[in-house]
Amino acid sequence: MATPPQPQQQGAGPYNPYAAPVPQQGGPAGPGYAGPQQGGAYGAHPEPGRYGCRLCGAWPAAHATVRGHQGLIVLMRFLSLRGPFCRHCGLATYRRMSSDTLWQGWWGPLSVFITPVTLLMNLGPRASFRRLGPPAGGYRPALDPGKPMWRRGPVLLFLAPVLLVLLGIPALIGVALLVGDSTPTLSVGQCVGDEWDGERLRLRVRDCGSPDAEYRVRKRLETSGDRCAPLDRVAGSEYGPGGSTRTCLTRLPR
Repeated sequence: MATPPQPQQQGAGPYNPYAAPVPQQGGPAGPGYAGPQQGGAYGAHPEPGRYGCRLCGAWPAAHATVRGHQGLIVLMRFLSLRGPFCRHCGLATYRRMSSDTLWQGWWGPLSVFITPVTLLMNLGPRASFRRLGPPAGGYRPALDPGKPMWRRGPVLLFLAPVLLVLLGIPALIGVALLVGDSTPTLSVGQCVGDEWDGERLRLRVRDCGSPDAEYRVRKRLETSGDRCAPLDRVAGSEYGPGGSTRTCLTRLPR
């Protein structure tokens, strides 16, 4: 004689939180399921006046509302699903509605601001669900919570540009420091020459025997009474120590 099919115990199958039904009293009979529930639409609970999860009837359950948002360019939709939820059903609802909001919630002028608020509001219910113990006593298997948020496609697509920006800013700063303003600090006795950098002439340190060497650093103007020789060229303070001391340059003989 053929063995009758057994109900699945690993999860509740495909799930659309936006159309989640409110269970009727009782549940399907059969191995692995509790008998008819007498405690109302949310299933029986061992403590009088309390109910189990609205999706599977299990307890403990937390009263919390999970929210979602859809931006439709001109219009928008505010979604919500109110508990009570057990740990597994609550996390499944939170993860599905939040991940959907991450890619559906930005497509409108006001939705750009509403979406992050919605995601932050869902953190409270998430914390409530995580504090619950494993579900028990339901009339059907609890939902499979699925992958954590950080492993879901919409979250990765959302985080990728954010990470690029966060990592790119330090990289750009580092490149700017390396290839930016490379003004040398001149020392007495060095030889220098002019070089066009695309914006203006800048002094670059040269070998004194090089044909590009034009001046020798003769001295720094350390005090207000110091003066360069009449024919010397005065280099700006950006070439001195700390960018605050001018320098006297004497033209090399040719």
